[in-house]
Order: sequence, then structure tokens, then C-alpha cells
Amino acid sequence: MPAVFNPNKASLFPGFYNICGILKVLPLQVVENTHKVSFRMKKELFRSLILFLFICSTSQAAVVDTVDTYSAVMKKTFKTVVIKPDNYASLSELPVVYLLHGHGGNYANWVKNAAGFQKAADFHNILIVCPDGGIGSWYWDSSVDPQSQYETYIAKELVAFVDSKYKTIKSPKGRGITGLSMGGHGALYLALRHQDIFGAAGSMSGGVDIRPFPNNWDMAKKLGKYADQPERWEQNTVINMLHLLTPNALAIIIDCGTDDFFIRVNENLHEQLMYRNIPHDYIVRPGAHNWNYWTNAVQYQLLFMSNYFSKK
Repeated sequence: MPAVFNPNKASLFPGFYNICGILKVLPLQVVENTHKVSFRMKKELFRSLILFLFICSTSQAAVVDTVDTYSAVMKKTFKTVVIKPDNYASLSELPVVYLLHGHGGNYANWVKNAAGFQKAADFHNILIVCPDGGIGSWYWDSSVDPQSQYETYIAKELVAFVDSKYKTIKSPKGRGITGLSMGGHGALYLALRHQDIFGAAGSMSGGVDIRPFPNNWDMAKKLGKYADQPERWEQNTVINMLHLLTPNALAIIIDCGTDDFFIRVNENLHEQLMYRNIPHDYIVRPGAHNWNYWTNAVQYQLLFMSNYFSKK
């Protein structure tokens, strides 16, 4: 059984927590489908911590831009935050992490509410793209609402825009996607359905099984009522989409706090992935459904993505 890592209880370097006041650094990471963390990985991550301290001591500062992107399918212009590393001009092709917001949020949520996380663009030499997913789209192409076609917008139109405007790695090996809550569901949903676009996927406090919540978060406005459209609900919940996965085809990380109302559905997803022998990292630690948790969690996600991008 894969290790379930609790970073609040297992720290090789506790003194590195809250470095520069912006980040609780993950000192070691779960190794997929093993029982312990290798010494080599500990050494590599220790070096990463030292490098991060160096970055904090320099004048590097990630560049945060807000750009207009157009969706032909929705005939609408959306704001998108694009975070570039400070040394972007000197780099060639960069990997991209698409970072999705939750229900009721927008493109600016991550920058406004997770102060300092954008420094990870410098640390990992990645682009971070924060799209607008609407108030309650759940990142589906809605069959009910023609103005809610966010699967097409994110996975096709936005990716094409970013690849045309920035120096990106234009393959799944250079793209990851993750998000919080509604965005956690959205990231896994989009990655499962578009494995030709995304090579890595993550979820923080994700609503990875929508069926226990038929009256919540505007989902019925996008799918129809569960009682009227049960098949549609069954087909569009992440936990029922694992048959689309081939083991090792998609790098997956899932993170949820023990006090989160989504903890049960995340536990169930983890168990289903285990049953199907699908490698994944699963993090459980004390925490609730709030920005304190996500400001910390996003660093684990970006580290996971960076490690994926670095694989030869």
C-alpha cells in the first residue's frame, strides 16, 4: 500500500517551515507505491530547500501579468493571470501549470488570497496560468447552459493561446493542471478527458465526487437536477472516470485536509485508485476548506509538477 504522507507530523527539516514568511516547504514527498522515502530524494529536496533560500535572498521576483483571452465557443473575453519567472527572457521552453480556482472565485483568487505563492515560478522555472472558470462552471461543457463551456475553453482555447504567446513546452510532458475545491474536481476532470494535453494533474480539497451534493454549488444548473439526469451526473464525476486512465499515463497528486467536508470523497478516490493499481501521491494532514490550507497545499502541488517536468 502506498505511503500516505502527513507533512505536519513528519519533517526532516522543521526549521525550514515558513521560510521567508510565504511558504511551508515540503521537506520530503511520497514515493508512488512504495513504503518509504528514499535517502536520495531526501538529499535532492534538501538541496532544493537551500536553492529556495538563495532565491529568497536575491532580487528575483516573478512577473505577474493579467491578459485578455478570448473564447470562441462562448463568444466572450476572459481575464487570465499569467505568472512568469523573473528570468523568463533568458529561458527557452518552459513547462506550464494551469491553476484553477474554486466555486465563487475568479482568475485573481490565487494571487490575492495565497500571497507569495507566485515565487514558485522563479523557484521551479515554470509558467503558472490562473484562468477564470466562472462562478460555478465546475469546468464542464454544460449541456444545459450554452454560456458555460469551460472544458473547451480551458483545455483547448486557453492552452492554444498560452502556447502561441509564451515560450512553452507544447506537449503533455510540459503541462500540468491543478486546483482547489471546484477547481480540484475540474483539474482532474480535464486531465482525465484530455491526456493528450496534460501529463500531470492535481487536486486540493477537491469535490472529486459530486453525487453526495446534488443541491450544492450550482451543479444542477450545469447538469440538470440529479433526480432528472442521473446518468449525466454519474458520467461527469471524477471518481467514475478512472476507467479512462492507463496506469502511469498521468501523474496524479491529491491533497485534502482532515477537517474538510470533502475528505470522505477524497478518501474514496484514493481507495479506488489503489484498487485499480494507478500510481498517485495522496496527502492527508490537519486542515479545513480554507485559504490557510490551500496556500500551503499549492506548494506541494507545484513541487510535484516540477518533479514530473524534470523527469527525462
